[in-house]
Amino acid sequence: MRWEALFADLESQYEAAARLADDDAVAELAEAEMASVRLTDRLRARTGDRLSLRLRSGADLSGRLVDAAPQWLLMASGERRTLVPLEAIALAWPLGAAAPRTGRVEQRLRITHALRALAHEGARVRVACAGASYAGWLSRVGADHVDLRTDGPEPGRPEAGAVVTISLAAIETVSTT
Repeated sequence: MRWEALFADLESQYEAAARLADDDAVAELAEAEMASVRLTDRLRARTGDRLSLRLRSGADLSGRLVDAAPQWLLMASGERRTLVPLEAIALAWPLGAAAPRTGRVEQRLRITHALRALAHEGARVRVACAGASYAGWLSRVGADHVDLRTDGPEPGRPEAGAVVTISLAAIETVSTT
């Protein structure tokens, strides 16, 4: 009888240790999974839904999330479409779980691809930077900057037809008008 009790006790200790090890492994896997989630994955999960953003300048932007790529979001508010570099986002709400990872092609879509498409289309845009915005047409998209041909005189702004070069790092939004 004593041996049976000893074996039963050892077996229950082993089962408790195995459950604890399994719990620890699950917790570690869950933490590792969460650590790999990118903001863009959580944003992409909201595609088609209303989303609110606060940009690094403090400006707020709300609308329907049309598309999301690793470097940018496309928001819609009525007829206006606004391209937002991911780096310009300070806060986003409401967010939930992450969408599955994108394919290789989508992961390679950079903001310059979207800006070049706007330039080729000849779309009139408004480029917002911290504290200022410029309207006109994108005439060139470089690796880290864009050239914008301005369309109208505004106080303290370049004259119509002037080309201004804007660093991609300074851009908060690019809206079609």
